Amino acid sequence: MRVGLGFDAHRFGGDGPVTLAGVVVSSERGLLGTSDADVAVHAVADALLGAAALGDLGTHFPSSDPRWEGANSMDLLKRVVTMLTEAGHRPGNVDLTIVSQSVRVAPHRATMRTNLAAVLAIDVDAVSVKATTTDHLG
Repeated sequence: MRVGLGFDAHRFGGDGPVTLAGVVVSSERGLLGTSDADVAVHAVADALLGAAALGDLGTHFPSSDPRWEGANSMDLLKRVVTMLTEAGHRPGNVDLTIVSQSVRVAPHRATMRTNLAAVLAIDVDAVSVKATTTDHLG
């Protein structure tokens, strides 16, 4: 068994919505990024790559490469799962924590879990999606 830790953050900018774990969530502000800026999926992908010692998301999908402009992060996660499979690994479970002061995760949690489970080819019971705020730290 291998364990990976993933983390991602994007600046707010422009109009919403935001995309989290493949779910479009209403938000006054959007997130800036080369792809669709789905920080939840990026964190999961980095955790998987790290667990398999395959580098990080930026190594495989650099923001300097125009091919990834506007990319769907769920598609990138599918590519990561393929890389894991080719390296002889497969995801077993995922525990995701989304940190957000303004975007409510709870109403979308079940769909996020379902989306991630489908792409990772694991049971939805093996996918945890949690959320916390920063208690207005900034």
